[in-house]
Amino acid sequence: MTQPQLPEIGKISPEVFDHIIFPHLGKKDERVLVGPRNGVDTGIVDLGGGKVMVTTTDPVFIVPEYGFDRAAWFAVHILLSDAVTSGLKPDYISIDLNLPLKMKTEEFAQMWRTMDEEFTKMNIAVISGHTAKYAGVDYPMVGGATVICIGDKDKYVGPDFVTEGDDIIITKGAAIESTGLFVAGVPQIIEAALGKAFLKDTENIFWQMSVVEDALTAVSVGVRDNGVTMMHDATECGVWGGLFEIANSAGKGLRIDKEKIPVHPNVKKVCELFKIDPYCSISEGTLLIACKDHKSGKVIEKLKEKGITSAVIGKVMEKNYGIKVIENHKEKVLVHPVVDPFWQAFDRALKRVKMAS
Repeated sequence: MTQPQLPEIGKISPEVFDHIIFPHLGKKDERVLVGPRNGVDTGIVDLGGGKVMVTTTDPVFIVPEYGFDRAAWFAVHILLSDAVTSGLKPDYISIDLNLPLKMKTEEFAQMWRTMDEEFTKMNIAVISGHTAKYAGVDYPMVGGATVICIGDKDKYVGPDFVTEGDDIIITKGAAIESTGLFVAGVPQIIEAALGKAFLKDTENIFWQMSVVEDALTAVSVGVRDNGVTMMHDATECGVWGGLFEIANSAGKGLRIDKEKIPVHPNVKKVCELFKIDPYCSISEGTLLIACKDHKSGKVIEKLKEKGITSAVIGKVMEKNYGIKVIENHKEKVLVHPVVDPFWQAFDRALKRVKMAS
């Protein structure tokens, strides 16, 4: 068998994970309830006494062009959004900051103050870390962090609890992150093409790039047999990528009605401007929820109370059904996008701005 190759850009494929990483995971430990697997953002360890520890690790992602306040807010919520898909509230964070040589003290101080404000708001303690400036380091990846949640063993959710007949709920809609990053990173292009009023109206989407409130609100209704069974944020390859990860990790099929997936009118226009498909474009802030059908209405009601748009977009099916999408009353097999179109489009846009300046 030919060894699968690393991608040119973006996350590794399931094949690379299965071939290179998964067979080599160190010590076998029966206390690990959920270990590394495709489509699952968290690891879960049984602590005994009815408690579990949930961990998730991601890069610290800082883009100076957003402004250090916005960049730091986004960096924190990228980290926390994976953790809350477990259904448990984050308690601790351990953070490593490998800073570029060009970063100024005042920029670092501003970044860290904003991070601290977000940690404090959510009652999260920083328990360890490492901070230094190094040659060869550059934005946006300036380190990494592990978020830790401690909670009841019967309260976490994940792919093992998903069953046929569960509803699939989506929050906010497609391409939230793609739109938010275009607005923050290349506002000049959007304003020139769509007008100042449109840009101002769309700026708020940046602050929707978090699923923390979405996830904690959803599980307040109930979990497992009494509510939410699994949650996943639609990051790389957007809604389509997220649905594939849910199906693969749970070992199930999905039947999705494309026309029920919300796409904000401003999101649609931004995606058309930059020539990307909103359904397969990165979308931090979009939460995909598997939920027992007798509780999905209540989940949607609770999300609405928080001002969060949501909709039931499909059903969990048996594995042999596969992943299919209903479009224009026709059923077709969903093909994985493989490469998220946002990154190349964003790179092209940044180069246009640079050339014009």
